[in-house]
Amino acid sequence: MDFVLDKILIIALIILVIMSFACLIRAIKGPAVADRLMAVNMMGTIVIVMIGILAILLKEGYLIDICVIYAMISFLAVIVLTKVYIGTFVQRNGGSK
Repeated sequence: MDFVLDKILIIALIILVIMSFACLIRAIKGPAVADRLMAVNMMGTIVIVMIGILAILLKEGYLIDICVIYAMISFLAVIVLTKVYIGTFVQRNGGSK
């Protein structure tokens, strides 16, 4: 039973790696800044899920703590990037609002 679960989790990891590369391409190409922000946010979420799957595969509980810390840091990074983007957008468009 563990063998089947391990294979399923490894396949899930491979799919997540492919998805993270797709998000990386979207973050580089754009076309808009909002697309890049969403791609960075999605990459953070994918990394959190990958660490969670590794915690299950390796049977290491401390990796879940790392997931929680990484989730908080990723959330704050996206908030800061959004604030910077909104600030430059308002500045560029004449400061209305």
